[in-house]
Amino acid sequence: MKEARKTRAQKDRAEALLADLYAEYPNPHCELIHRNAFELLCATILSAQCTDVRVNIVTPALFEAYPTPELMAEAPIKHLEELVRTTGFYKNKAKSLKETADSLVQNFNGEVPQTMDELLTLRGAARKTANVVLGNAFNINVGVVVDTHVKRLAYRFGLTREKENTARIERDLMGLFPQESWADLSHLMIHHGRGPCKARFATPSFHPICMKYGRRCTCVKEAQKRSESS
Repeated sequence: MKEARKTRAQKDRAEALLADLYAEYPNPHCELIHRNAFELLCATILSAQCTDVRVNIVTPALFEAYPTPELMAEAPIKHLEELVRTTGFYKNKAKSLKETADSLVQNFNGEVPQTMDELLTLRGAARKTANVVLGNAFNINVGVVVDTHVKRLAYRFGLTREKENTARIERDLMGLFPQESWADLSHLMIHHGRGPCKARFATPSFHPICMKYGRRCTCVKEAQKRSESS
């Protein structure tokens, strides 16, 4: 995926935002609990339409029963379905886990591949999943993970004009931020999106980062309304 071309001023603003996010969240990390690349791949597949908290509840029993691709490839599908039932869409997810494990055994000597193209051959592994695995298991930055929080904040912070097109949002972010920061960037924005800059506000937070960069943040708009009415 090619990066979108950005001006120096746009990049300077983005890098200032990145520095402020690092200052606010000094330990950005993947919240899916895992011990190796295979576990992260499975956890990320399960995280589709499911919270990280729920996935982390489910995976200990899953990995205790099937800790390797070889064992998971031979797992009875009904048992896999039962283990992942509470993550939603459990039949499809169980099938993805089993077929992915089998593909790892048959095509990659039981190892999780370290390239985007190879990861995309696995069932249940779209670009977002591949970015998660590459960035967090192998420290390989080939793209930016764009989840619902990243999508929302990228628009609110004026980093993209897109609201829904994930591919275009990712290209915009790749064009603004240094490549070595791409994995961290998603974690930083997710932390901020789960914290002060939620999709909806019961009480606006007026967070300094939102006030400084959030051209379209709810808390900024609310602050402006209050200022105008005072």
